[in-house]
Amino acid sequence: MASAIPASLWPSGHTPFSDPGNLFGMPSVPLRNRIRSAVASIVRRRMIRAKDRFLKVAHTSCRETQHKTLTRLLALNADSRFSARHGLSPNPGVAEFRRRLKPADYEVFRPWIDQMVAGDHRALLGSQNTLLMYAVTSGTTAAAKLIPVTQQFVNDYRRGWQFWGMGVYQQHPALALSKIVQISSTHKRWKTSDGIPCGNISGLASAMQKKLVRKLYTIPAAVAGISEAAAKQQTVATFALADPWVGMFVTANPATLLQLMDCANNNAEAILRDIHDGNLSACAGQNGHVSPLKRLLPRNPQRAQQLEQMLAQQGRLEAPDCWPSLVCLGVWTGGSSAAYRRQLQDLFPGVPIRDHGLHASEGRMTIPFEDDTPSGLLDVETHFFEFIPYREHESSDPVVLQAHELEADQDYFILLTTSSGLYRYNIYDVVRCTGFHGTTPLISFLHKGAHISSITGEKITESQVVSAVRAGSESTGLKLKQFTLTPIWGQPPGYRLFLRISDGEPANPDLCARLATETDQELSRLNCEYADKRGTSRLRLIDCQVLSDHLWQAFEKNRIKESGGSPEQYKHPCLMPDRAFEGRFIRLTEHTE
Repeated sequence: MASAIPASLWPSGHTPFSDPGNLFGMPSVPLRNRIRSAVASIVRRRMIRAKDRFLKVAHTSCRETQHKTLTRLLALNADSRFSARHGLSPNPGVAEFRRRLKPADYEVFRPWIDQMVAGDHRALLGSQNTLLMYAVTSGTTAAAKLIPVTQQFVNDYRRGWQFWGMGVYQQHPALALSKIVQISSTHKRWKTSDGIPCGNISGLASAMQKKLVRKLYTIPAAVAGISEAAAKQQTVATFALADPWVGMFVTANPATLLQLMDCANNNAEAILRDIHDGNLSACAGQNGHVSPLKRLLPRNPQRAQQLEQMLAQQGRLEAPDCWPSLVCLGVWTGGSSAAYRRQLQDLFPGVPIRDHGLHASEGRMTIPFEDDTPSGLLDVETHFFEFIPYREHESSDPVVLQAHELEADQDYFILLTTSSGLYRYNIYDVVRCTGFHGTTPLISFLHKGAHISSITGEKITESQVVSAVRAGSESTGLKLKQFTLTPIWGQPPGYRLFLRISDGEPANPDLCARLATETDQELSRLNCEYADKRGTSRLRLIDCQVLSDHLWQAFEKNRIKESGGSPEQYKHPCLMPDRAFEGRFIRLTEHTE
C-alpha cells in the first residue's frame, strides 16, 4: 500500500538549516542558541536514523513486527505470578495468547496492582522488569487508577517522543535554533508504602532528561512540582514570556495554551515586574520551590521593557509578538480537543499544529508525522495491539483483529498488551483507521467509549458533537471557549448545549438560538439515527444555556478533584451522558453565591 507519511521523513538525511535571521524575522540568533543547536544536531542525526529505520519496518512488516513485540513483552514478565497463574509461555503465538486471556479492563488487573502497591512487584512484573513509578489516571468512570511504569516502559515512551520530535524538527528546521516550552506535572504526587512515587509519567521523563537535553527547554523541570494550579500557571507564563526564543509549545491539552495566554494577560503587571527583577511572586507560598526556581530566572530589564511596549501598543500580550520564532504547537487535536482548534488558530495565527498522537498513562499508541492531523502511525515496536470493530463492542464474543487486518475508514476499540504487565487491556478508546503506511495502519482518536449518549437509540458520539458545534460556531460567528452537550428530560426529551462564550462576546439570545439550530442540523447530518429521532419528534430541538466563567472554573476544579488527576491531564467533556450534569452547576451556584 502507498505510504501516507511525507516522503521527506523516510528515509532522510540531516536537513540543513536556512538563515535564521530570515526564518525568524529577527536581527540575529544568540550565540548560545547556535552552539546548543550545533551540539544537539549530532544527537538528532542518530535519532533520525532510528526514526527512519522504524518507518521502514512499519512500511514492510507490520504483522511480523507485532508478533516479535508480543514475544518480547511476554518474555519480559514470564516469571511474574500473573503469567504463572494464566499459563503464559514466553512464545505462545497469537492464537494461544488469546485462548489464555480474554480482553480485560482495569478491574481485572486491580487486585494484582493492589498487591504491587503493597510491595509485591512480582505480581505483574518479571524479575528483570524494574518498577519506577505508578502513573495516576482518572480513567473513564472510576476514581484514580494506578498504572505501573517500568524502566522498559519509560525507554519505549521516550523513544516514541524522540521519533515524534525528529519528525517535527525535520519539517520545521528553524526549531533547532530555538527552545521548547513543555508543560508537565510531577511524578511525585505521593508515594506508596514501599516508596514508589505516584504521579505523571511526563514528570518522570522530564526529571530523567540529560543536562544537554534540558537546555532545549524553557521551563525548569522543578516547575512541575508546584502543587497550586494558579501559582504553577503564572510561573510557567513568567518563564515563557522571559524567553523570546520559544519555537514550540508542547502540552497535552490545547486548553492549557489558551489558559496560559489568559494568565499572561490577567497577570501581566506582576509577570513583567518579575522578569525585570528576576523574581517569582506567584511562588511566594510554594515552600521548597521558590529558592531553586528564582535562581533560574535571571533579571532581564530589557525583555521586561520590550513586553511592556507590546502591552502599551496593543492593550494585551499577543503570542506572535511575544515569540516571533514560534514555528509549531504540539497538542492533542483529536476527539473533543478538536473543539479548541479555532481558538488556537486565533491566538497563534499561521502556526502549524502537530498532534501528540494517541497516548495515555497505559502507553503510546500512535506517532503522527504530519502537521494539522490527529492521525498517527501505530507504534508497532512498543506494544502488541488488537482491535474490536466498533459494531462488535456489545457482543459477548466479539471479532478481534490484529493491526494488519484493519480496514481504512472503519472504527475500532483498541486493546494494548504492554511492558508494564497489562495484557489485552481495553482502554475504551474508539479510534478510526485513516489509511496505511505500507502495511501498518494510521490511527486517529475519535472519543472515549463512555462518551456516547443515547436517549432514544440515537447513539451520538463526542466526536460528532464536536464537529456539529464547530460547524454551528463557524456558521454563526459565535466564538466559544467551552461547551458541553448533555441530555435533558421532558416531552419529548432532547439535549441542552451549555456554553462558555469567549471574552468580549455578548450572550445574544438570538445568536445562541441560531447556534442551537445549526448544531442540531449538523448533528442530524452526521448521525442518521439522530436525524430519524428528530424527524419523528422523539427528540426535540437542541437548546442553549450560557453559563458564567466562574461556574465553568468551579466545575473543572471539582472534576479534577474527583478524578484524582492533574490539571494537565484534564480533558473537558464536550458530551456528558450524565443526566445530572445540570444539577452539578446548580449545586456549584449554591456554593459560590
